[in-house]
Amino acid sequence: MNLKKTGLLLVLTLLYFTAAAQQKFTVSGYVKDAANGEDLIGVTVYVQELKTGAVTNQYGFYSLTLPQEVYTLTFSYIGYVPQQTKLNVNQNHTLNIQLSEESDQMQEVVVTAERPDANVVSTEMSANTLEIKTVSKMPALMGEVDIVRSIQLLPGVSSVGEGATGFNVRGGSIDQNLILLDEAPVYNSSHLFGFFSVFNPDAVKDVKLLKGGIPAQYGGRLSSLLDVRMKEGNAKQLSVSGGIGTVSSRLTVEAPIVKDRSSFIITGRRSYADLFLKASSDPELNNNTLYFYDLTAKVNYKLDDKNTVYLSGYFGRDVAGFGDDFGTDWGNATGTIRWNRLISDKLFANFTGVASRYNYSLGIPDGAEAFKWTSHIINYSGKTDFSWYLNPSNTVNFGASAIRYQFSPGKISVGSESIYNGMEMDQQNAVELGIYADDEWTVSDKLSVQAGLRLSHFRYLGGTTVYEYAGVDGDSKAPVNPKEYGKGETVSQYTNPEPRFSLRYSLDHRSSLKFSYNRMAQYIHLISSTTAASPWDIWRPTTNNIKPELADQVALGYFRNFRENTVEASAEVFYKDMQNGVDFIDGAETLLNEHLEGELLYGRGRAYGLELFAKKSKGLLTGWVSYTLSKSERKIAGINNGEWYNAKYDRTHNLSVVALYDLNERWSLSSNFSYATGVATTFPNGRYEWGGYTVPHNTLGVRNNYRVPAYHRLDLSATLAGRKHPGRKWESDWVFTLYNVYGRKNAFTVYFRQNEDNPKQTEAVRFALFGSVIPAVTYNFKF
Repeated sequence: MNLKKTGLLLVLTLLYFTAAAQQKFTVSGYVKDAANGEDLIGVTVYVQELKTGAVTNQYGFYSLTLPQEVYTLTFSYIGYVPQQTKLNVNQNHTLNIQLSEESDQMQEVVVTAERPDANVVSTEMSANTLEIKTVSKMPALMGEVDIVRSIQLLPGVSSVGEGATGFNVRGGSIDQNLILLDEAPVYNSSHLFGFFSVFNPDAVKDVKLLKGGIPAQYGGRLSSLLDVRMKEGNAKQLSVSGGIGTVSSRLTVEAPIVKDRSSFIITGRRSYADLFLKASSDPELNNNTLYFYDLTAKVNYKLDDKNTVYLSGYFGRDVAGFGDDFGTDWGNATGTIRWNRLISDKLFANFTGVASRYNYSLGIPDGAEAFKWTSHIINYSGKTDFSWYLNPSNTVNFGASAIRYQFSPGKISVGSESIYNGMEMDQQNAVELGIYADDEWTVSDKLSVQAGLRLSHFRYLGGTTVYEYAGVDGDSKAPVNPKEYGKGETVSQYTNPEPRFSLRYSLDHRSSLKFSYNRMAQYIHLISSTTAASPWDIWRPTTNNIKPELADQVALGYFRNFRENTVEASAEVFYKDMQNGVDFIDGAETLLNEHLEGELLYGRGRAYGLELFAKKSKGLLTGWVSYTLSKSERKIAGINNGEWYNAKYDRTHNLSVVALYDLNERWSLSSNFSYATGVATTFPNGRYEWGGYTVPHNTLGVRNNYRVPAYHRLDLSATLAGRKHPGRKWESDWVFTLYNVYGRKNAFTVYFRQNEDNPKQTEAVRFALFGSVIPAVTYNFKF
C-alpha cells in the first residue's frame, strides 16, 4: 500500500469515528395525566447531564435531539410527582410518560436534580399561567368560579369597574385582547353584563395570559393573548362532576369512547334567577326573565401513534326580559376541528379549522311599538402550524392563517302593526391573511433568543356603497364621494410586517434578565362610546377610513426564584406606543348609524409602567402578590384640545393579594384583596338650562379630567372537603364565600343631575353596584 492510499484510509477512518462520535438521536413523546389521560401542557423535560431540556407544547408533545450517551431525564410539573428515568440514547426513542398528582398528605417531594424553572430559564416574559385548581379555590362573586375575574388579580391587568365586561391589559381597551377557546376567538367573554365569565371552569384545562413578547404565531390584537384550552375528557373511565350554587348549577360528563384512544367531555351550566322571579307574588317581578346558559363539548380520537383528531365547541347565551316591555339576548358560539400529525420525531404539525359567531338582539316583542334589532360578527378561519425541533438548541415554528369576516352592524325587523319602519345597514366583509416564522435558539447556558416575523395582510371587501368623510376633527363629518363596489371587490388593503424578539440572559441558576419587543397590528375594532363596554356594542372592520391599529411594545424584566424554585418573583417595566387609536366626537351616535365613520376620531396612545409579582406555589400557604404602577394616555385631534388625556381605563396603582391556606385534610381557606386607583371620568365645570331642566356641561372641552374614588375589596372563602372512605368513588365539598367582606360601596361611576329640591343646583351622584357583603354557598361533587 503506497503512502497516498494509506493517508486516504486514515482520513476516511477519522471521518467515520468523528461521525460516529457526533451521531445524534431523537427522544420524543407525550406526557399525560396518569388518572385521566389528559395531555399536560408545559411539563419540563430536563436532561441532567446536559443541563438543558424542553417543555411540552399545547398537546403534551416534546422532542429532544441528543448525542449518543446515557442520560437522566426528569419530567416535572406543578402539582404532580416528578418522574425520573435513565435512558441509553443509542437510537431514536418514543418515550411517553404519565405523571400522577401529588397526594393531599404529601408535604414535599425530593428530586435528586435541581429542576430549572420556566420563570427564569425560558425566553418567555410578560406571561402568567393559572392552574384551574387554584382558580377554583379562590373566593368568587356569588360562588361562581371565574377565570376572567381571576386574571384581573395579575399584574398589568385591570377592569373599568365592578360588573364591567372583559378586562384591560397594559393600558389597552377590551377589544385589544385576543381571547381564544381551543383556538376559536371569543368576542364577548362575560355573562350577565360582565358579572361572570363565559368559561365553565369544569371544562377548562389550562389558562395562559401573554401581555408582551407574544410569539409570531399570534396576531390580530394589540394588548394581550388569553389562551384557554379545554379538557379532552377522561380516557380511562367514566367521570361525572358538577355543582349547585347560589347563582347557577353545572354538570360535567366525561368518559372514554375507546379506552386510552378516544374520549369526550360535555359540560353544561345554567343560572336560575328567572326561576326565583317566577316564584314571586309581585306580578312586576314574576313576569321578568334573567338567566344565562352555556354548553361546552369536546371529543378526540387517536387514529394512530402519529395522528389525533379533535372536535370541540361552545355555545352560550344570556337572556333578559322585562315582561312585554323589553327583551334582549346575546351570546357566543364557536366550533374547532384540529388534526395533530407527528410528521417525524422532529416535526409536529397542527391543522385547524374554526368558526366563531357573536350576536345580539333586543327589542319589544309585541304591540304597536314592536321591533327587533339584531347585529353579529362571524368569522371562518383555517391555519397550519408547524414546530420543527431541529436540535436541543433550536426549535423553529412556522405557519400560515386565513380569516374571513362577516359584519352585520345592525338590522331592525318590525311587525305588520308596528309604528316603526324596518331597516338594515349594509353588511361588511373582509379577509385577513398571515404567515409567520420564528426560532427559539439557546445560544449558550446563559443566553437564549426567540426571534420571529409575522406578515399580516387585510382586505376590506365590497358589496356596499363606500364613502369618504369631510369636515373638521371634533365635529360630525359629512359623507362625500360615494362609490359602489361589487361583492368581493377590494375596497382597501393593508399589509404590515410584525417583528417579534425576546431575549433571556441568565445571571446565575436562580435569576435572569429578559427583554422583549413586539409589533402588533389589529384590523377589527369594537365601537363603544360608554365607559364600560356593553353587550350591544358593535364590531367594525378596518376600512378605507378606519386604519389598522398598530402597537410597538418593549419590556425589560428581572426574574428570580427562591427556596428551590417554590417561590418566584419578577419585576418588569414596559412601554407601549399605539397608532390609529379610535375614539368619538362628543355626542356621537354609535348605534344604527350608517355614517358612523364620520363620528370617529383617530390618534395616538401610549402606556408605560412597572409590574411587580411574587408567587409561592408549594406548601400549606400558597398565593401571590402583584402590584402595578402604570399610566395610559391618548392624544387625538378633536378631543381635549388636542392634548394628551387619561384613557378611561387608566389606573395609576393596582394591588392584588391572593392567599390560600390548607388548614388540615378537610378545610382550606382563601382570600383576595384588591386595591386600584379610580378610573378616569369627565366632570362638568358649568351648566345650562334647556326646557326647564339644568344640564351639567364641561365648557373647557376636556376629557377624563377627574377620577372616581379608589376601588378596594376583600373576599374570603372556606372549603370543606367531604370525608373520604376507602373504595368510595364519591367526592364532594362545600364552598362558603363572603364577597366584599366589609361592604365597600365602590363607585362604578359618578354622574351629575339636577337637584330635585333645588332645580338650579347640580349634584354629583356616586353609583355603586354593590354596597354590602355578599354571601354564597356552593356544593360540588364528583364520582
